[in-house]
Amino acid sequence: MSAARQVLAVVPPHVGGRGVGAGLAALLPGDARVTVVEAADEDPDALRRAQVVVTALAPVTAAHLAAAPELELVQCASHGFDYVDVAAARERGVRVCTIGSSGAEAQNVAEQTFALMLALAKQVVPGHLALVGGEWALPRLQGSLTELSGKTLGIVGLGQIGRQVARRAVAFDMTVVYAGRRRAAPEAEAEAGGARHVPLDELCRLSDYVSLHAPLTGETRHLLDARRLALLKPSAFVVNTARGALIDQDALAEALEKGALAGAGIDVFEPEPPAPSLRLLRAPNVVLSPHVGGVTRETMVRIALAAVRNVTDFLTDGTLRDVVAPTS
Repeated sequence: MSAARQVLAVVPPHVGGRGVGAGLAALLPGDARVTVVEAADEDPDALRRAQVVVTALAPVTAAHLAAAPELELVQCASHGFDYVDVAAARERGVRVCTIGSSGAEAQNVAEQTFALMLALAKQVVPGHLALVGGEWALPRLQGSLTELSGKTLGIVGLGQIGRQVARRAVAFDMTVVYAGRRRAAPEAEAEAGGARHVPLDELCRLSDYVSLHAPLTGETRHLLDARRLALLKPSAFVVNTARGALIDQDALAEALEKGALAGAGIDVFEPEPPAPSLRLLRAPNVVLSPHVGGVTRETMVRIALAAVRNVTDFLTDGTLRDVVAPTS
């Protein structure tokens, strides 16, 4: 690289803010001039000069793109890209990339998925709260305790993360079915214990657990709506560690309140952080976590390194990986 390139690193407070941003900036090449902010428009001059924006779940809107005439690349420090106005970026000839092929988040999201599934099956949260409150709840909870072994897990999206979840399901002696736009390679199905590709509606009818691992797009928003939730067995559980808007949250809360579903494990919300008035927060038999599926110490290092590698290669020789908004 010759002249210094202008990089804007945007890390909102709810994922670590300036501290995490400073760590990310320190990994970028020395001849990249990095400005760390917590919102894309916090420093209008830095946004105007930016040639690269690295964003960690911070919105990059059409207005932000219009205010950045020098911008060439938006690098998402995540597998997802729903917080970037991809259509506006495409119109302006700005590339948008993720870290999808790195698999940086796959290990921990898969572990979080099973943490939620096990917490639901073993009634961990109700049992804990009862003991803290002085109640020996075994007689009350015994009828709702279940095993994962022998159950059918329906995976929506058998990508990097979905395949990691499937591998763990095999270890728990679960049967795996999956839905997606296309069938996975035979070797991926074999690794998932002979996972079977089925339409989403059939997956809902078959599954004891439905786990979401699809990207959020216009087509997948509220993928699990009231109609599809009604296809699930009353004994079924829903787990979401992908994006909150993949589920109609009000419809899910209503199904739980009516006893039409056995429970739900939710790590992601629409929006984040969720509003205190969110009905799902008070629904029965839910296990909730604050989007921790991709933020262990180990995962954050892998995410940062993957994003930095992409930006460094782009600044060095124009190499791009995981492009979701090409210029052509």
